[in-house]
Amino acid sequence: MAIVPTAKLDSEYLYYWFQSIDLQELSNGTSIPQINNNSFDKVHITYPKSLVEQKKIVSLLDEAVEAIDQAKANIEKNIENAKELFQSKLNEIFSQKCEGWDERTLGEVCDNLDSKRVPITKSKRIAGEIPYYGASGIVDYVADYLFDEDLLLVSEDGANLLARTYPIAFSISGKNWVNNHAHVLRFSSQISQKFIEYYLNSIKLDDYVSGMAQPKLNQRMLNSIPVPFPTIDKQNKVLKVISSLDLYQKSIKELYVLKLQSLEELKKSIFQKAFAGDLTKNWVESGMQPVAEENVGYKLKY
Repeated sequence: MAIVPTAKLDSEYLYYWFQSIDLQELSNGTSIPQINNNSFDKVHITYPKSLVEQKKIVSLLDEAVEAIDQAKANIEKNIENAKELFQSKLNEIFSQKCEGWDERTLGEVCDNLDSKRVPITKSKRIAGEIPYYGASGIVDYVADYLFDEDLLLVSEDGANLLARTYPIAFSISGKNWVNNHAHVLRFSSQISQKFIEYYLNSIKLDDYVSGMAQPKLNQRMLNSIPVPFPTIDKQNKVLKVISSLDLYQKSIKELYVLKLQSLEELKKSIFQKAFAGDLTKNWVESGMQPVAEENVGYKLKY
């Protein structure tokens, strides 16, 4: 849908005004929300009578939005830099070659419990309080459980195996149910489990993943992945360093996320002031209805 304002309204002013409102309130339908011609019957827009004043507001908003967007871009870059620095430190730590720092395959350092997994279709699940895990984490809660121990789950399939938007290895504990989209690994020590979790999340697995449209990391390839495996004492020392770095990285990210939220709130506040008439004078309110003498008017193009 395209909205073409009449001569009373500057198009860029209308563009910003639409960003200041909640479009969900204009939508019809629940399963597939949509906006149509009738949606605008409940819309009223405030605007200065003078096009010059409208353009003045647009100019002020252009400047404010540009500054806010630049600040957001800087913050997002800082978040990415913190992530890259953490990754660089992990690479440095895991590439150590010293006495007692052996290399083994993943299959040699843990037990694979994939044979005990049982997938349940959604229609057959009995609702409960026990987490039901898939490739990327909890997907549901069920009434029964398969495992009741500390385990490491590793994604078996899904685009994230290559994209790595979020971790592909994650620790779980207590009663749980795991479907056939996550490998189930048991370690003799929680220290080793956490050590390998950090390692798997720090490396690319492209060479072990088959398929592009439907990436898959099968059990044979998973077990063949070479992993560093120093003594438990050294693993524990490394974990303390990594945990400290991870905590620092997360604290930085949380701080920057709060700043991003503050910038979004600032943008909303500026829009509210702009369209409440605080930036200029001689405002009127009118309905957004098809062209008529008593309202702003518009033409719709589909």
